[in-house]
Amino acid sequence: MQSLINKKIVLGISGGIAAYKTPELARLLMQEGASVQVVMTEAAQQFVTPVTMQALTGNPVFTSQWDNSISNNMAHIELSRAADAIVIAPGSADLMAKLSLGLADDLLSTLCLARDCPLLIAPAMNKQMWEHAATQRSAERLNKDGVTLLGPASGFQACGEVGMGRMLEPAEVAEQVIAFFQKKTLLGKKVLITAGPTFEAIDPVRGITNHSSGKMGFTIARAALEAGAQVHLIAGPCNLPTPLEATGLITRTNVVSAKEMHAATLAATDCDVFFAVAAVADWGIAKPAKEKIKRNGKETPNIEFVANPDILLDVAKTVKTKAGKPYPYCVGFAAESTDLEKHADEKRKRKGIPMIVGNIGPDTFGSDLNQLLVIDASGSKKIAKAEKLQLARQLIQLVAKKI
Repeated sequence: MQSLINKKIVLGISGGIAAYKTPELARLLMQEGASVQVVMTEAAQQFVTPVTMQALTGNPVFTSQWDNSISNNMAHIELSRAADAIVIAPGSADLMAKLSLGLADDLLSTLCLARDCPLLIAPAMNKQMWEHAATQRSAERLNKDGVTLLGPASGFQACGEVGMGRMLEPAEVAEQVIAFFQKKTLLGKKVLITAGPTFEAIDPVRGITNHSSGKMGFTIARAALEAGAQVHLIAGPCNLPTPLEATGLITRTNVVSAKEMHAATLAATDCDVFFAVAAVADWGIAKPAKEKIKRNGKETPNIEFVANPDILLDVAKTVKTKAGKPYPYCVGFAAESTDLEKHADEKRKRKGIPMIVGNIGPDTFGSDLNQLLVIDASGSKKIAKAEKLQLARQLIQLVAKKI
């Protein structure tokens, strides 16, 4: 799935060592379907060459405001008018200062001033430069002017120091550019999501779990962030990165057992939407052994099970009404081996929730593809097989209409 099809991006590069990341960013944007036009400052050319960027993008690279290859000699006008967005990566302290004051003395700063499209900047500089009061004033002014800052992040820097100012990695910048273009149907909303499996300990070494990879829940979290929501993701044991972490709009709580997930979820129900995506163990171990159970010949241990708390049911009991609408709006998930629609709708009614989503097919666990069956009081709607992120975006739009 390509998320930037037909998008025209002017990719600006200013002077900084982080410019070494920009070729990879250009590749990722193009991989998502975007057309990329590169504009470089004179300083940027000390770190990466126009030849490199032209070879990667297939487009001539513009470096001078006096470039006469454009018929009207107005590159600063023509380039910005054709763009859906200008993305500057890296954005140096110098360029941020100039743009925040409306100064324009080269092609990149001039076309930013003359633009009628959004401007996104990925700052990159030494930590003292980022923390300097002047740079912070620049960032504040740019924010007030509607410019979107992507980062920066904290980490190791080329100077050998560690701190804020490091440019986001190319994949993080690309994800945030993609997110920028998504419909903001959940702007200002709080979304709570459980994802992944739970692990119920038998002893300190062994336990009971399931095949859930957490991918569906994590992609719903990303789609909700793309839609403008503030997200709290409660994740069972799964080895997945936090989606769009650099936005600062997501909180992640890691848990292990069903009881831990239950406690964390019930403490976070002050939200607008709750997606119960996690594959929570229905049963736990009544008395987990404190030491590893030793194998003794052919004898098998006698394990007693006990019912785990029902997270979705307990959250549904907390639902209140605001302006005639329930909150949190609860969306359950059901993975069934037979009669999906029948069993899923029975679960929806039993839990007392407005919507439930059924996973279609036996290969959904761990796969990047899925099919969904969305069921509410009005009936069912099948969402055709697709990548999970595409499905998550469609589901988010359906839920946004409901609330």
